[in-house]
Order: sequence, then structure tokens, then C-alpha cells
Amino acid sequence: MAAGRKRVLDETSGHPKAKKTKTDDTTKKSKEKTQKPAQPASALVADEIDFPRGGGTSLTPLEVKTLRAEAVKEADKELFEESAKEKTIKRRRKSEVVGKIKASDKDGRKTSGIRIEHLNYKVRTLRVAVGMKILGQVVAVEPLALIVSLPNQLFAHVPITQVSTQLTHILENMDDVETQSADDEEEESSPSRVPDLFEIFQPGQYVRAVVTAVHAPGATDATGLGRARDEVQKASRRVELSLVPEKVNEGVAKADLRAGFALSASVKSIEDHGYILDLGIPEVSGFLSFKDAQNGPFDAEKKLHVGRLLDVVVTKMSGNGRTCNVSVDPQTLKSASLSEVTSVNSIVPGALVQSLVTAVQPDGLILQVLGFFDGTVDQFHLPPGDPEERYKIGQKVRARILYDISPSTPPRFALSLVDHVIKYDVKSVQSDAATTDLREAYPVGTVLEAVKVTRVESERGLIVEVGSGVEGFVHISQVSDEHVPTLSALSGAWKVGTVHRARVTGYFPLDGILQLSLKPSVLAQKFLQVADVQVGEVLKGTVKKLTDSALFVSISGNVDGVIWPNHYADITLKHPQKRFKPGGSIKCRVLVVDPERKRVVLTAKKTLVESSLPIVSQLSDAQVGVVTHAVVFKASDKSLQVEFYNNLKATVPAREASETVLSSLPSAFPIGKPIQVRIIAVDPETGRITASIRQASPNFRSAITDISGVDIGDIVEGVVSDIRKDKAVITLQPTQVTALLSLNNLANRREVSVAQLRSTLKVGDKLQDLVVTSRNPEKGFVLVATKPKEKEALLQKSHLSLDTVQPGQLVGGRVLRHNRHGALIKVTNSISGILHPTDAADDYESGKPFPAVDSVLKAVVLSVDKERRQLRLSTRMSRLFPGQDRPIVDREITSLSDLKVGDTVRGFIKSVVEHGLFVTLGRDIDARVQIKELFDDYVKDWKSRFSVNQLVKGRILSIDAEKKQVEMSFRSGDLKRDSRSQLSLADLSEGQKVDGRVKRVEDYGLFIEIEGSKLSGLCHKSELSDNKDADVTLALRSFREGDKVKAMILSIDREKRRISFGLKPSYFEEKDFEQAESEGEDEDEPAPTLGVVEDAEESDSANHSADDAMADGAEDGESDEESEDGEDGAMDVDLTLDLQQPSGSSVAPPADPTETLSLEDGFQWSAPQPGEDVEMESDEESDEDGRQEGKKKKKKRKEIEKDLTADMHTKVPESNADFERLLLGSPNSSYLWIQYMSFQLQISEIDKAREIAKRALKTINFREEQEKLNVWIALLNLENIYGTDESLESTFKDAARHNDSKTIHLRMAEIFEQSDKPEKAEEQFKRTVKKFSQSSKVWTLFAEHYLKRGMLEEARKLLPRSLQSLEKRKHLKTICKFAQLEYKFGDPERGKTIFEGIVDSHPKRWDMWSIYVDMEAGQGDINSVRNLFNRVLALKMTSHKAKSFFKKWLELERRLGDEEGQAAVKAKAIEWTQRAAGNSES
Repeated sequence: MAAGRKRVLDETSGHPKAKKTKTDDTTKKSKEKTQKPAQPASALVADEIDFPRGGGTSLTPLEVKTLRAEAVKEADKELFEESAKEKTIKRRRKSEVVGKIKASDKDGRKTSGIRIEHLNYKVRTLRVAVGMKILGQVVAVEPLALIVSLPNQLFAHVPITQVSTQLTHILENMDDVETQSADDEEEESSPSRVPDLFEIFQPGQYVRAVVTAVHAPGATDATGLGRARDEVQKASRRVELSLVPEKVNEGVAKADLRAGFALSASVKSIEDHGYILDLGIPEVSGFLSFKDAQNGPFDAEKKLHVGRLLDVVVTKMSGNGRTCNVSVDPQTLKSASLSEVTSVNSIVPGALVQSLVTAVQPDGLILQVLGFFDGTVDQFHLPPGDPEERYKIGQKVRARILYDISPSTPPRFALSLVDHVIKYDVKSVQSDAATTDLREAYPVGTVLEAVKVTRVESERGLIVEVGSGVEGFVHISQVSDEHVPTLSALSGAWKVGTVHRARVTGYFPLDGILQLSLKPSVLAQKFLQVADVQVGEVLKGTVKKLTDSALFVSISGNVDGVIWPNHYADITLKHPQKRFKPGGSIKCRVLVVDPERKRVVLTAKKTLVESSLPIVSQLSDAQVGVVTHAVVFKASDKSLQVEFYNNLKATVPAREASETVLSSLPSAFPIGKPIQVRIIAVDPETGRITASIRQASPNFRSAITDISGVDIGDIVEGVVSDIRKDKAVITLQPTQVTALLSLNNLANRREVSVAQLRSTLKVGDKLQDLVVTSRNPEKGFVLVATKPKEKEALLQKSHLSLDTVQPGQLVGGRVLRHNRHGALIKVTNSISGILHPTDAADDYESGKPFPAVDSVLKAVVLSVDKERRQLRLSTRMSRLFPGQDRPIVDREITSLSDLKVGDTVRGFIKSVVEHGLFVTLGRDIDARVQIKELFDDYVKDWKSRFSVNQLVKGRILSIDAEKKQVEMSFRSGDLKRDSRSQLSLADLSEGQKVDGRVKRVEDYGLFIEIEGSKLSGLCHKSELSDNKDADVTLALRSFREGDKVKAMILSIDREKRRISFGLKPSYFEEKDFEQAESEGEDEDEPAPTLGVVEDAEESDSANHSADDAMADGAEDGESDEESEDGEDGAMDVDLTLDLQQPSGSSVAPPADPTETLSLEDGFQWSAPQPGEDVEMESDEESDEDGRQEGKKKKKKRKEIEKDLTADMHTKVPESNADFERLLLGSPNSSYLWIQYMSFQLQISEIDKAREIAKRALKTINFREEQEKLNVWIALLNLENIYGTDESLESTFKDAARHNDSKTIHLRMAEIFEQSDKPEKAEEQFKRTVKKFSQSSKVWTLFAEHYLKRGMLEEARKLLPRSLQSLEKRKHLKTICKFAQLEYKFGDPERGKTIFEGIVDSHPKRWDMWSIYVDMEAGQGDINSVRNLFNRVLALKMTSHKAKSFFKKWLELERRLGDEEGQAAVKAKAIEWTQRAAGNSES
């Protein structure tokens, strides 16, 4: 007995050793370890029955309870007396702690000596021990293991072999089962097959478990989890659990199996009427009937697999004591409570027990469980609030067992009082609208601006308050980026009450708290998990490691990406280690995101990274006609296999790979080569995509005339090809698009009659200044009108500044790009503008809400934002021409006051989110459309119906002016539909005639739904016709779902809620239908179609020939044209010629192929040629190809008969052979060579383009220096766009050796500027001024570069630097140039100051005076100009020079001044002449 007591004392005194230092003698530890296995169980741990198998006790249950209670009191009394005697000096500090706890308990109960401890891995404190039974919650289901959340922020795993004995047996016999059932077709549905873990478990499910192993950190992985992909998996490796009922239910006796007892069980076998369950208790089996199984939380239609684990509740025990019936009803499980047990081992984790509060401490509660056993509740499992205020001693509470604290004598349990554990549910957050899961309310990565510290555990971390009823835990390692050894609750940066900024990094589901981090580095991370990364996103990462098989890149925090070798660059790198060095920065694009495998695959290919083409990452993105980039991953002689994003693949047949016949596809398209393709076919069922490289080229001609290169408002010219009755057919140049022009419109413009026009207008006449007014892509033609006379000249760009621009002023600009606010317009080099889609047109459908990039347009200024140096623009015709009465289809909405409930408005989809759409209605006004308001009927895949920037039409439902929120609906019907009362069965009577709709058509009749209700019934086929001999089957076929019918109610079965209808004509009279018609007339007009706005003329385009189509189109637009012509004699289209031409058309092809190429205005790869379109082909072309194929075949014969030999010199080259033929005749033409290079680039033949450039440099005559220079510049452009930094530098050095070095240096900088690489341009300028410091041009161009970028101070510092390097004779010219740059791009006042210095020191430099006058005139200040002329004319000069100054002054007065100024100039000129004559005479 003494030995037994000694061991008991060792255990009880072992708990206060939690804070003891590591100076304990190792021999004592070894003694402890040897003593633990030999420790006998307490008398209360299990009844020591003499004959456990057969005998029993003669005592009644009441006597047993009394004896146990007395034994507990005696044992505790002896225990505490002996422990008090054996306390030593070494344990003084811990005894003081226990003394404090005792002192705090005024009643001096025995429970005051119990410590409330946390579960952890540490040896010296309460730790997870093998054999401990514990409650867990499933976090994730892996293929071979479960990840489980344990109490106190711990995680564990359950291998697939520890789920149930039966499942393990099936796994062991897998090979035998597979060979036996190889020919069995029903193997999939067999209950004995191996079920996947995700079929048995789901996240959030509670499981009872027993600890089978605790691994040391860094131990060999034997978990079945594989490589840890996140922190939760890594943390779960330490503890291994088992769910096997034999282990979890060990100690549960047969006598415990009373009604209401909950435990784990596994399916042992399937019988005729139900399932036999293995409870893990000897001599007892469980039985679950099929009927009861349907109430379980699983699919009722499928049978449960053998080996499946279930949570069951005993409902009754059979008479023979061998079988007990169980239930799997979730509600019964949640409410089942334990009231009596035979021994302590009968208490399984998860049991709901009645408890009594025996002590309330600041760190938790001490309970008495079932009247016998002690229990503790730590603060993590108490409801929020102070436990001393919420709970009182003697209070009864219902708690759920979490785990048994073993080893401990007497037995103790840890319990939970939190709501979600008591209810066996997941932690949820209560909001105003609804209850939300904790994970959904606070997703990983959410930044919380203010969390308040409520509790500090000095060695563990912080407990913070996140929101109402939501707490978070910050581990001590996540408090700061610096090491924090300990935390204090009373002082320091993290004391109680302090508020911090935090970020959600994970969850502890069982505890129901968030895992947070306060680290600044974590707060700054862009991504916290792989799922946050978006496919196609361009990222900047840091090279982490380069191996032989891959490059690893750190993207953000612990999120890494991998780049496979074939994605290192556009070309294969022989020495990647030279380019990718650890720690270096790398720009890449996300290629694949795999959240399940926690993998991000990146690409560093320059073509893909810098591509502006659409991202195709899923099958829905792969629309026919889309042009995008792809990478070759497999090549054969018959086809290419290419890959888009997210492992989406496509096939390119050999015929679509190139326009020319290739000898070998694999050699022409090596693996890893980036190419541009057009999607030409998509099969949604098989997921097969077919693409074409050949059709991706802009040179490709489709069967239908492509009019994508001509937009509404463009100024065009063309040649008359035919004259008809009231219109002329024009072939536009250079696009070859057919256009129709009203003769009436042309006659009014020329101010002649139509008859006179007919006599003078001839086929072949060239017409200029035509404005495109309408487009018909389906029929392949446009309508044009003559350009009206300009009513208001645009202000020159050079005169524009933020100070001079006024709202209402007209400006011109070029579209740079599109962002979420609209189109970004470049007005001048220093001023940009924003064109919102709702400000683009008065009619969104016919206008251009999203103008093409690089297109030039004219707009009116709405407002000026001087801080951002931006203008807010509008291209609405009502704004451009406010005096004219123009129809406005889509009105401007500038504030919420412009909207009213019930208004029908149109807008553009801003974003598509999980709960619906956001539609932009105005510049700062967005409306929300919830999912329920999108369609009248239920649509499952609704997201595919909508896309960003799509035009939609809806009705305003509600407006909240305070929150600035607008709700909108796409559903049809009027506002009364919701208020309309629904018909019920009681409102109907037999013989009543109702309107209905065919809901379903069956072989035996029709199901009809009554209008205005959800009631439906059957009309048997015998009730369709009065003629008995009629074929009712044929009559049934004539009905379709949705057809409106009038029916008579034949009978109503109110008990079964069935209605029988009849449709026989004899049931109705004529007045029934007349009444229906009159009701229809009284009703309001049908509501307009809401939702996505589509073209109304889609179906008619395929039914007419091309000529008929043009005639129809002309007639459609003729009435409008004539009405406008009648008013002012011309179409009312006021668009400026200079501003409507796309920038790509600035370089026109020469009439003679041998003409040299001018590159003064910058380099462009392609220029529009006859028959070639500037823009890419539209998405609809492939559909139009099919519709027009039949028509084009008829015309082919006639076209073949034509003699094309005369057109060889003017025909646009369309193949390699065409270019080679032209180059034989003009080998020195750089224009032809560059076009040949451009042709190769359009079909992604980059290497061939390089070879052609090298051929050109060898072929062109050495005397043709300019031609060679043009080719060198083209090669530099090629390397800049498609090459690497190394290849560009090598080409640059070669060009500098073979040409004028300064010219090449400056052109290189210009190339960088044009390709939006300002940093590289700046670096190139620095190299150039270092090498050519004696050149004034180099310094001034460098200054211009800085000024264009807004870097004024850097530009101004260049002037003194340049004067130190330049010769004195160049100083004046350089200073003058810097002053001019200040006027153009910087501060005009500064430029004026510089010029004043020049004319002061060099008063006789008339050229400087002239430039000074021009600069001031550019500012529009006539008084300043007059002052300058007065000053210069006061100086002595020749009459010739004076005459030129007076002439210039007069011209400026006419342009900027007034008539008085002109008269004053003339008077001053006469006066100066007389004075000069008088001086000469004297």
C-alpha cells in the first residue's frame, strides 16, 4: 500500500513541475519513466471485480455509488496529508503557487488544489500522451489521412489504416479483390469496395479518437500525408490518432449501453434489413436498420460501405443482451447526454454530461462530473466574458468531455462549455443578416485593422478580441518579426487592452478561434496561400533556388512558385545559372494555380509576360475567334500540341501551322516556343480545342470581308465602284471594305442636284473626307456620309495646359489603355484624360463605350483635376454639339438623385462576384444585381452568361442615399408582380376556367400550371379533343413547354392536392376568349426585355445575298440620312480628320516597292496596306465564315478567270514566295525587307525574321547607308520586343560598329521610350551622354526624355553639366534648346527667364528673338508678344530684318490679336520706315 501511495504522490506532485528549470537530475527523469508503466490504476479507474467475465456484485447501484463517494473522500484526505508532509525546499516556489490557489478558495474545498492546464507537446506540463482519449474536429480530408483539430490550438492526423478494423482489412486485401472483380461491371457500386476518405468524412465533423503515437519534431514521415504543403499539415504530423472503435470504446462495458449512450461504431456487414455494426465492445454488436440509416448525415440513396465509421446513439438493448439498436439521427446525437456509467473508462470523449461548478478561478472552472469525477474547463472553452461573473459555485452546467487528463489520480477530465462544441457544430459568426461560418466570415489573408488584447499568456501568446463573440490567438512567435522571449500582461507593447493590426493566417476549428499574426512582414505579404494567386497575374518575385529540374521563386512570404526549364525564356537557355542568381529579382506571370497541391507554376517567357492578349485559363475563356499566346509542348509531323494557362491544351493541325508547307513541324516549332494562335473550334463536351497559327496573322483573309479595321466616326476615302438608283457603292482605301453612300447626301455636300451629280459622278472617281456612320459586320459593309464642314477647330495640343483648359472645351487625344475607370486618353505629353464608358456615347449600343487602344478621338472636357493632371472627358454627341437636338437613348447619371425606383436604365458590368453583379450606371454610381434578380427562372451556371464590360439593361429596385447603394433587377415583369396575391387551392372550384401554361408534356397528358400561382395539375390526353377517334398522340406533340392554354377545372382532390383539367373545345364559349383578349388589351404594355443587351438583327443576316444585304442596309439607313440632309444639306457628323485616324496608319505603303522607308516619326512593325486591316479580326469572323461559305464558292470561278499578272507590282505580298519575288526586283528596298520581317513575326517565326534581317544587311548595296540603317533599327526593335537582354546588347553593339554610333545610340533610347521602358531609356541616355558629351543634340534629347516623364529637376541639372562638356560655340544653341523644352514640357516662366538672359547677353541674335517670340505666341499671350516686338524693333537692324519682324507681328495679330492690334502694327511699320529713311538721309 505504501508503494502504491508513493507512486500516487509522485504523480500528483509531478504536475506543479511545469515551470521547473532544466536542471533536474536525469536519473530522476529515468525513474519517472520506469515508474509510469508500473503505476496501478486507481480504485475508481475501473471496478476491480473478482470475476470480470462471469460474476457480479451483490450490492445495489445506490450502495455502489455511496461506497465510491466515501472512497474518494478518504483517498483525497490521505493524498493531501502525505503530499503536505513530503514537500521539500526545492519545491517551495510551486507550493507557494498552490498555497495561493488554496487561499483564494475560502471554503477550502479539495478541488482548490486542481490546476487548470493546457494541452501541449511539452514533457514538463500537461501533454498529449499515448492512450489519451480525445475529441477532435476534422479540418481536411487527404487521400490517405485525415487532419484533425484538437483542443488548445493543436492538430493531429489519422492515417487511413486507423479508421476502422474493417477498412484496414479491405485495404490489405485490395490486390486480391481487384483480381477477382476485374470482369465485374458492378464493382463501383459494390459496398465492399474501398471507399475514399472524403466519402466517409467531411470538414467540420467531430470524431472520437485515441492517441496512438506522439512523434518528435523532425521525425521520419510515416503519416500518409506526404510532403507538408502548409502549416496545418506540418503541425498535424506530431500527433497520430486512431478512430478504431475497439480502441476508442475500450473500457466501455455492456452495462453502459443504455438508451442515450453515444459512441463510435463501424459498419461490419450489410444484411437484409440493415447494417451490423462493430462497437468495439466484446459480445455486443450494433444494428442500424435501413430506415434509420436514412436519417443520418449522408446520402440516403447510397448504401454505407463496409468499414465506414459512424457516430451512433443506443436506442434500446435486445433481450438477450447481444445486440443493441442504434440511431444515427444528428439531432439525437447532439442532444444525447450521459447520466450514469459503470466506471470511469466508460466515459468517452464527446459525451455530454451534467456537471456542478465547484470552483471558479480567473483561468477557468473546476467542475464535478457525474457526481464523482473532477473536471476542468480552460478559458479557451468558456464563453466570452469573465468566468467569475458568469459562473457561481454550485451552479449546474451541461458540458462536453474533450479528453481525459491521463495519467492523473483521481481521474480528471477536460471539458468544454462553448456553444459550438455543445451543439456539435462548427463555429459561426452572428451578423445582422445571417449566421456565417467562421472561415467564410474571416477568410485567410483578411487584415483586421483593430484587435484588442484581452488575455496574455506569457510563454504562449496573446488572446485578442476580433469581433462580437470572436476571439483570436496570436502565438508568441507571431507577435513580432524580432524574437520575443516572454510577454507581460501589465506592461510592454502587447499588454492587456492594447489594440493592434492583425492578419488571419488560419483557424483552430475545435477551439473556435482565429489564428492571427501581428508580424509586419506577414501584414505586408501579398499572398498568404496559394488559392489567393490569380492565373495570368504578372508578379515580381525573388529567385530562391535553381536546380537542374526547376527554378524556385519566392512570390510572397511562404508562397513559392516554380518555373520549369522550358519556361525560363522564349529560347532555350544553355546557362540558366548566369541569368538566375539566388536573391535576384524576376518578373514572371502565373501559369498554373493548383490549390489542392499547394503549387503555383510560373513562366518567365518574355512573350507571355508582356503579352496584352486575353488570358485563356478555362474552357469558357476559349471562345472561337480569340487570339492569344500559347506554348508548344508537343510536336509531331501531323499536328502541334500547345498549352494555354492552367494546363488548358489545344491542338494545331499541320495545315493551320503555317501558310507555307513546312518540311518538319518539330524543327519549325521546337518545344517551349511561344506562338500566337487563333481559336477556331471548341467542343464543350470533350473539352477539345482546335487552334490556328496561320489565322492568327493579321494578313489572313477571312471568307467574309472583315470590317473590323473601320469604326464608326473614322474619316475614310475610297473609289466609286458602282452607281445605283439612289446610292453609290464605294470601295474604301486601303482596307478594301465596301461602303454605301447616299447620292442625296453627296449632292447636298457639293451643292448640286442629284441629277447633276449623276451626270458628273463616274465609276473610278476618288472620294475623300467620308465619315463612317454605321457598321454591319454580319453583312460585311459600312454606311458612310460626307464629312460636314468644321464648326469648331480643336485647340492645338502644344497650346494646352492645365491652366488654359476649361470645362466644355474640345480636345483631341489617343487611347493609351483601359483601366477600371474607363479609357485613359493621352491629350498631351503632360496631360491625360479619363473617358468613362457611360460618357462615351448617347446610345451605348451603337457607340463605342470602349474605344480601341491607339485610336484617336475628339472629346469635350467635363472637369479638370489639377492634382492628378487629368481631365474628365466625354464623347457624347449631346456634349460635343450641345446646340443641336440629338436623341439621347442613355441619359447621363451623375448622382443618385437622377435615379428613381422603377426606372429602366442601361449600364456596363463592372465585376462578376459570387453573390451577383456590379453594374456601373454613371461615373461614380454602381448598382448591385443579386443572383436572385438575374433571371426569371433558376439558372445554375449563371456566371458564364455575363462578362466584364458587357452592356446590360435593368430596372431600379431600391436606392439608399445614405449608404450610396443602388439595387437593380434583370427580371421581367412589372413592379406589381411581387404584390400580386398568389392563388391557393381554396380559391379554385370545379368548372372554373383558368389561364395556364404547359409545364411538362408526358405520353399520358399535359401538366398545366395556373397563371399567377404555383398550383399545377394534369390534363389527361383523353380531355384534349371532343372527337373520340382523333389521334390524341399527335395532338400531344403539338404542345410545347411554356405554351399558354385556357383550361377548365374538372375535379379537385383537396386531400391529395390534385387538380384535373380539361382542354376540350366544347368546354369553352367564344366569350371566354373575347374576355381574355379584352383583359389583355387592358393590361399595361409588356415590360422591356432586361438583362444582357444583344443585337436585334442576328437571324436575318444569313438569308440574303451580299448585294441584297447592301441594298437592305442602305434602305434601312436612308430615311435617317435624307431627313438630316434636308435640314442642313449634310450628315450631322462633326469629326476631325486628323484625330480619327488610328496611329497604326501613320506609315503608308509606297506606290513603288523600291521607295525608301522613312522612320522619322518612330518605328512601327506594320503599316496598313491595300486589303490589309489595321486591327485584329473580330471574334465573330469564324461564325461568319460558315454562313458565307456557300456564297463565296459561287464567285470563285469568276475570280479565277481574271488575269492577275498585271497586278503583280501592286499586289500585297501574302507568302514567302511573294516577298522573295519582289525582293529579286528591289533588293535594296529596306521597306520590303522590313515588311518581310514583319510577316514572319506575325506567324511567330522570330528566328526567321532575324535571318531575313541579316540577309538584308548582306544584300543591300554598301552605298545605301540609309536603307541599311532602317534594317538595323528594325532588328533592334525585334530584339527589344522578342529577344533577351543579351541578344539586344549584342545587336546594339554590332549596329553601332556598322553605322554612325551616335545615331544608333539615340535610336536605341528612342526605341526604349516607344516600348514604355523609361528606366532602360534613361540608362541608354546616360551611356550616350557619357560617350558623346560633345554633342548638343544628345544633351537636349536627354533633357526632353526627363521632361516627358515629369522629372523636371533631373532635366534642369543637365544644363550646367552639358555646358561643362560642350564647346563654347554650342553653348548658346544648347541653352536656347533647353528654354524651348521648358516651354513645351516644363515651366514656361522658367523658359522665359532663360530667353531673357539670352537676348540680354546677345541682343543682336535675331534668330534668338524670333524663337523667343514663337514660344511666347505658343502661350497665347498677345500682350507679351507685343512687348517683345516693341523691344526688338527698338534695336538697330537692317530694313530687311525689320520687314520680316513686322510681317511676323502682323500675322500673329491676325491669329491671336484683334483689328486694333493689326492697325497698330501697320502704323508702327510706317513709322519705323520713315524713321529709317530720315536717318539715312541725315
